[in-house]
Amino acid sequence: MTHPRITRALASRNFRLFFGGQSVSLVGTWITRIATSWLVYRLTGSVLLLGVVGFCGQIPTLVLAPFAGVLVDRWNRHRILVVTQALSLLQSAALAVLTLAGVITVTHILVLQVVQGIINAFDTPARQSFVVEMVEDRADLPNAIALNSSMVNASRILGPSIGGIIIGAVGEGWCFAIDALSYVAVIGSLFAMRLTPRQRPPTTARLRDDLVTGFRYVTSFVPVRSALLLLSLVSVMGMPYTVLMPAISANVLHGGPHTLGFLMTASGAGALGGALYLASRRSVLGLGRAMAVAATTFGIGLAAFSFSRTLWLSLLLLPIVGAGMMITMAATNTIIQTIVEEDLRGRVMAFYTMAFLGTAPIGSLIAGVAADRIGPQRTVLLGGLACIAAGMWFMYRLPMLREIVRPIYVERGILAAAQLDGTTKTL
Repeated sequence: MTHPRITRALASRNFRLFFGGQSVSLVGTWITRIATSWLVYRLTGSVLLLGVVGFCGQIPTLVLAPFAGVLVDRWNRHRILVVTQALSLLQSAALAVLTLAGVITVTHILVLQVVQGIINAFDTPARQSFVVEMVEDRADLPNAIALNSSMVNASRILGPSIGGIIIGAVGEGWCFAIDALSYVAVIGSLFAMRLTPRQRPPTTARLRDDLVTGFRYVTSFVPVRSALLLLSLVSVMGMPYTVLMPAISANVLHGGPHTLGFLMTASGAGALGGALYLASRRSVLGLGRAMAVAATTFGIGLAAFSFSRTLWLSLLLLPIVGAGMMITMAATNTIIQTIVEEDLRGRVMAFYTMAFLGTAPIGSLIAGVAADRIGPQRTVLLGGLACIAAGMWFMYRLPMLREIVRPIYVERGILAAAQLDGTTKTL
């Protein structure tokens, strides 16, 4: 069976199963995200608490991801994912029971957000590293990463819209219940896979030694360090706009849960477009420039969105924001997965998780405090300006990074294959 270039990674049976199961589960995840934000804002009316909830849900990733990376390199990644997905099901079920019983409090939400953050600290690096094992042809890895990003953002389009409708009709509790049920799909897909046993060499190294090895690799290898620094800056300064969306929807645009759903859907539509662009690319070459342009575009979109006072203009600007963020994130993932050493993949992807998700709680907390003082619009504006500066900095460093990466791409046959297609730039 042949697949078009944009979906070629789906030729791998295991990745196809994962793609289907995760697609269902992620819709439920986004339904829960919008329901959680709306529930917190409905209970408290506080933009500061929106930031605190975002902080509690993501700070465990910053603390635990390095340890999780070591375990991902040592343990069976498939089994780790089965466990993390089952625990996520239970977490969503707990939210549903408390909310439907009418006893949910902000304290309950904060505790359960921390629990989900701990689960994600192990789930995310395991899932990112497991993509390599699901794809039969290593040349399809960039396409698989892009398709995975497409799946995430297709769910961002459907999830918030469905969530907004469900909240308006029957309340937040049923959103959490649907999310819990959706995990059955991805757990089923994991059990249906046919995997070739991977022999991991026995290690006598202490956990601390493996942590130090991973840290030294990430901090001393300039291309990985620079890419993760760009992603961290964009995540800290730019991504918190999503935390402030309920306040912007209610106070600036004078809408309700449906308006919030429309805004998140518009951002998700742009992100999906960005992911499909990456999936359609023939080669990883030139992705460094794409990262720099995307980070700058993300910042410009945020700055423009901060001045919007009408729904129609916001819906025009947010796809630009979504596309910029998605290309920055997925291109970073692709470049790192292409150049990293296999025995360090789990640890490096754990640092990627820290850069993308682990630093976000810092940004969420800063954004919550700033929005409480200067308002959500000015907070979004400052974040956009910081992202523009970060993108320009990375563009300045590109020529030096290309020279370092070129020998790696030559050794792995990537540069020679791309030159046959007429592509010459390394990054």
